[in-house]
Amino acid sequence: MDLTEARTKLLDAAEELFYERGVQAVGMDEIRSASGVSLKRLYQVFPSKAELLRAYLDRRDIRWRTQVMEYADSRADGEERILAVYDWLRDWFAEPDFRGCAFINSYGELGAVDPAVAEAARRHKSAFGAYVASLVKDAGRPAELAGPLVLLAEGAMATAAITRSANAAGQARQGASMLLRATEPASTRASGM
Repeated sequence: MDLTEARTKLLDAAEELFYERGVQAVGMDEIRSASGVSLKRLYQVFPSKAELLRAYLDRRDIRWRTQVMEYADSRADGEERILAVYDWLRDWFAEPDFRGCAFINSYGELGAVDPAVAEAARRHKSAFGAYVASLVKDAGRPAELAGPLVLLAEGAMATAAITRSANAAGQARQGASMLLRATEPASTRASGM
């Protein structure tokens, strides 16, 4: 097994186990067993659990943000792109293995003691916020709207993880829709569009 294949198998196993059970509850031997990669190869690819955790978070960040962006960017207009973020969240929350935001979870476990985990979570949240801000700008809405829209999404993630219900996404979408209506340009409201 070459290094690339071993890396992929290790990250797949780490992602499944870390996300399902938490980072601290999973040992390297469990990841080795789940991946089918030898212990020697595991430590060649990831000399420490901390390095494996950082690689897992980096890969998850890219995949998560790509999926959100592709879903939202497939919509026709700016407002619908913003609301599509919440539609995507609803679909994600309804997945049977949904356990909340991996970054919130990892930060909760290790953010106070592992600066790399804290930085990965901050980077992820900042990138998501920047994406929402770009959607707000494209929709011609005030830049100040981005923060509340991000908080609606983040709150929905935490609520859905705790309640095990996708309903939080619908409620967040409703709140986002209300904010969008409240910030419609005067010319749009006046013309009845």
